[in-house]
Amino acid sequence: MLGPNAGREGIINFVREVVREAGGDPCPPLVVGLGVGGTIEKAAYMAKKALLRPVGEKNDDPEVAGLEAEILKEVNRLGIGPLGLGGLFTALGVQAEVMPTHIASLPVAVNLQCHSIRHKEAIL
Repeated sequence: MLGPNAGREGIINFVREVVREAGGDPCPPLVVGLGVGGTIEKAAYMAKKALLRPVGEKNDDPEVAGLEAEILKEVNRLGIGPLGLGGLFTALGVQAEVMPTHIASLPVAVNLQCHSIRHKEAIL
């Protein structure tokens, strides 16, 4: 739970710190699911739901899509790289879902998903 004055920079810093602390444990390159707003429970749900979008599909809201791009850039600057061995690609994508929240709080949840959990679908 961030303070209401954390704003955009607070969200970016929080996600960057979560990924930095996780290091190679979640088997990068990652897909980062981000939920912002609602209650903390709703934020956690949105972080998981965001991962259901195809990798690289941007949020419909241009402001949120910009936040996704900025966080991806910051996460990849960490240099954790594939399997935590160093490199340029710590994350393949950041996907965010947002909703309004009470003015006195800023719930933020991050879900780090291993690249290998992604799958392909086919209709037979």
